[in-house]
Amino acid sequence: MKTIAIFGSGNGTNAQNICNHFKYSKEIKVVLLCTNKKTSTIVSRLKKYSVPSFVFSKQELNNSNLVIEKLKTFKVDYIILAGFLLKIPKSVIDLFENKIINIHPSLLPKYGGKGMYGENVHRNVIANKEKESGVSVHFVNNNYDEGVIIQQEKCLLCEDETVSSLTEKIQFLEHKYFPSIIEKIITK
Repeated sequence: MKTIAIFGSGNGTNAQNICNHFKYSKEIKVVLLCTNKKTSTIVSRLKKYSVPSFVFSKQELNNSNLVIEKLKTFKVDYIILAGFLLKIPKSVIDLFENKIINIHPSLLPKYGGKGMYGENVHRNVIANKEKESGVSVHFVNNNYDEGVIIQQEKCLLCEDETVSSLTEKIQFLEHKYFPSIIEKIITK
């Protein structure tokens, strides 16, 4: 049985979708939620799956072994980033080399990097009159959104695309593909 820790700090729809996907799996189990925001919706969403939450500060993530020790305690094999906006420190990346998976709401390398998340990405995609957008699932390395791309899924933009309508399209792709891509990577 391979174990997953989900790192998230937002609404938690991707995290909930991942938990649903692996709820009855005999190969993969979500064992821990790691978050830097104890009041975020992700915490309440994952309670119903009996996934314990571990809350830490940015300082604790970057300047202590607290997070690493918690991951070791739960015998975590893979880390999945689902709406986690803090940069993962080198110490964690080194310990989980090619075992930290993120989903980004654009077709990387376009619209990646620091500050490029959620609606910020969608506004830029629309402002630049892109014909398509999508999601990129990638391994995490020491630079924002520059890890090896595992898989991309695309959607077309309409002439009258809005941030709201593009957000819906991207969330649809995230929910449809992210759990199965995770499964494919972990079980290969």
